[in-house]
Amino acid sequence: MSKTETTAAAADGTTAETPEASEAHETAESPEARETRELGAAGSQLSTAPREESAIGGPSLGPLGWIRWFWRQLTSMRVALILLFMLSLAAIPGSLIPQNSVDELKVQTFQEKHETVTPIYDKLQLFDVYSSVWFSAIYLLLFISLIGCIVPRTWQFVGQLRGRPPGAPKRLDRLPAYTTWRTTAEPDEAREAALTMLKRRRFRAHTVGDAVAAEKGYLRETGNLLFHIALIVMLVAFATGQLFKSEGGKLIMEGDGFSNTLTQYDDFKSGSMYDTDDLEPFSFNLDKFVGTFERKGPQVGTAREFEAHVSYSTDASGKERKAVIEVNEPLEVKGSKVYLIGHGYAPVLTVRDGKGKVVFKGATPLLPIDNNITSTGAIKVMDGYKDKNGKKQQLGFNAFFVPTFAGKGNGNMFSQFPELDYPVLALTGYQGSLGVDSGLPQNVYQLDTSKMKQFKDADGNKLAQRLLPGETMKLPNGAGSVTFEKDIKEWATFQISQQPGNGLALTGAIGAVLGLVGSLFIQRRRIWVRAVRGADGVTVVEMAGLGRSESAKLPEELGDLALTLNAEAPTAPTAPTAPTEPTAPTASAAPEESEDTAEAAETPADPATPTGEPVEGAEK
Repeated sequence: MSKTETTAAAADGTTAETPEASEAHETAESPEARETRELGAAGSQLSTAPREESAIGGPSLGPLGWIRWFWRQLTSMRVALILLFMLSLAAIPGSLIPQNSVDELKVQTFQEKHETVTPIYDKLQLFDVYSSVWFSAIYLLLFISLIGCIVPRTWQFVGQLRGRPPGAPKRLDRLPAYTTWRTTAEPDEAREAALTMLKRRRFRAHTVGDAVAAEKGYLRETGNLLFHIALIVMLVAFATGQLFKSEGGKLIMEGDGFSNTLTQYDDFKSGSMYDTDDLEPFSFNLDKFVGTFERKGPQVGTAREFEAHVSYSTDASGKERKAVIEVNEPLEVKGSKVYLIGHGYAPVLTVRDGKGKVVFKGATPLLPIDNNITSTGAIKVMDGYKDKNGKKQQLGFNAFFVPTFAGKGNGNMFSQFPELDYPVLALTGYQGSLGVDSGLPQNVYQLDTSKMKQFKDADGNKLAQRLLPGETMKLPNGAGSVTFEKDIKEWATFQISQQPGNGLALTGAIGAVLGLVGSLFIQRRRIWVRAVRGADGVTVVEMAGLGRSESAKLPEELGDLALTLNAEAPTAPTAPTAPTEPTAPTASAAPEESEDTAEAAETPADPATPTGEPVEGAEK
């Protein structure tokens, strides 16, 4: 170690050590210990993030120590990120596998097609992912982890906001960004100019001893805390939505209506803490459905107009109001939203018995199976029909409907366009028992033919016929007839939902984005300006900066601040060197000063590269 380095070490209050010992000492030190040793309080509290502990307490760690260690691990940001990643992975099965909470019919269909994996999925609760034990455990652990991490950091950050930036370290030249120059201004004047300049730049600044301490960029930590608080808000919103939500579906034909009571729904699901008495009292009628589709170009068949014109009222004695419900533009009534989610056709059929008596007449909605509204369904005649012998029976018809028939061909027919250009209805008739008297629930769009026989024509072939509007299919052996009426109605399906957590989730999402932007693009940094009188009586100004993370912007900002301050505390001219007596040349003698060197010494110093002291660069 040189004499100069030894003197500097002594001035700092440290003990000189050999380069080998210093290197070994720095290698053994942790980054946190090295920062504390070199910068002291100046480098502390730039972040509220807790420091990681390398040990858990040694062999004497007792039960209370283990609990504390487990709590520290659970509330660390690393574990919170791991849990957040696990929650994202846990949600994947819920989007790939049908869920009972969304569509029980799809779950039953999936179970019938995959009998091998169904028992495994049941044990793993993969049909009820979001209410499963393992998903709830991850969810609750993440919730606790975030709260346990954020609360102490928030109080620590509040304490930092109420405090002041720490004083300057003894050796400013050790900081990442540093510059110095000699000035003609007095130390007090230089410090006052620095304090005014930093406050003008919106730094929190004050004078500590012989230096001005300033800090800026608190919004970085604010953004960090806001991001994690927003995650908690979104978790609360998700839990609120799951516990207090209600969601039901209803198919309504043109001219029919709906009242928001539990018995009116085709299907209804709600959260575990939802009370059906909380259903909003309102009703609406489907006056007309309007659907138009693109007829030319590459997007032929794409919906251009998809509107449900309704009349609604908010109570029994209220005045009816008109509204139009479109896709993604729901009708909002009090706390409920009515969404338009589907559309189809309902052929009107008239069924007569062998004596010509009408036993059934009405529109039967059929379910679409493709984008051109090729539809299937079942027509069930449960009461009023008697065969030619006067025996009560039930009739059933499998129906296949296309709004635009392309012509006869092999196999099934399919629609060529969604609108009613050339509607055709194909019927297959059965007689017997529909099985509705057993008390077991049935799908209204499917026909159970296990206790029924299909009608056969005079040649013994199974009876199946395609009908145009206005045509009639005769049932064999005087069993009656089925007429496809020219009136074809349209229907629409609506989803009526109450989602109390939606607004909270939106607030959390916006807060998370704002917090993330703040934590990524704002740098927290500290600036110190020291002005002291040198040994020759000239004021020496030192400026240094320290950031929360290394960035090229910090040296640039320090250089800009130095130029601004230099205008208030200009660089002092270099004093001329006194002539010395010539001496005999020796091996260590300094060479004679050249004309260029003398000229450079007499030239005033540039503020950006001050002279008179060993010049340090803007970035060390």
